[in-house]
Amino acid sequence: MNDRPLTLMAVHAHPDDEATSTGGVLARYAAEGVRTVLVTCTDGACGDGPGGVKPGDPGHDPAAVAAIRRRELEASCEILKISHLEMLGYGDSGMMGWPSNDAPGAFWQTPVEEGAARLAELMRQYQPDVVVTYDENGFYGHPDHIQANRITMAALAMTESASKVYWTTMPRSAMQRFGEVMREFGEEMPEPDPAEAAALAEIGLPDEEITTWVDTTGFGGQKFDSLAAHASQGENIFFLRMGQERFTELMGVETFVRVQDTTGAALPENDLFAGLR
Repeated sequence: MNDRPLTLMAVHAHPDDEATSTGGVLARYAAEGVRTVLVTCTDGACGDGPGGVKPGDPGHDPAAVAAIRRRELEASCEILKISHLEMLGYGDSGMMGWPSNDAPGAFWQTPVEEGAARLAELMRQYQPDVVVTYDENGFYGHPDHIQANRITMAALAMTESASKVYWTTMPRSAMQRFGEVMREFGEEMPEPDPAEAAALAEIGLPDEEITTWVDTTGFGGQKFDSLAAHASQGENIFFLRMGQERFTELMGVETFVRVQDTTGAALPENDLFAGLR
């Protein structure tokens, strides 16, 4: 008899990524007795420093930022009841086009085979039933998110895994609501240039293309608190300004595209573990 627990592995790029797109499922499945494994690929050193100081500005200390973000990540894991945290420790590559993309040790510069081999070892160790990461464009074109997708898919191939595999996404209808809420809270939203507008229009998927809708409203408080644990990162403050109730209303369903399955579970589905229990 196989007494190995059902296992969810989420592969994310930076400390705090686990909270926004998968905080709900990590908390929900942990509460259901699923073993949850978070793999964080980079150290987050290109994040904001104390007082919101940005990378490259005077007073931004990448090593100090990485240390703060490690502590915040550990606090987030406690809130979400994550069973195991694995950090690959690659350098944060920053946004696409930043000089940090080319820095020695940056995740973006790491050969896919090298990162995949390390992740494959973790997959052999934990034998996940479900693996979650980003789509091929890293949801919005961030180099570390793209690289996380690449090493995850390569590691799955290396291990000949039969896991159910999902890519995080967001329905276009929710993207529209998100923009409305940002305006409601007085968030300054400059008009994007045509190229940016076209890129923004491609984020997420039409609702009918989403395969998996997981209701995590019962875990909205944990998701909100896990994001609040990453207090050093200014981009999170908007979410926190909403308050927990409004945040849960907006972010209480997490959505995915199923890209690998051997269970034959019918689509659309409302459970990442459909067909496995």
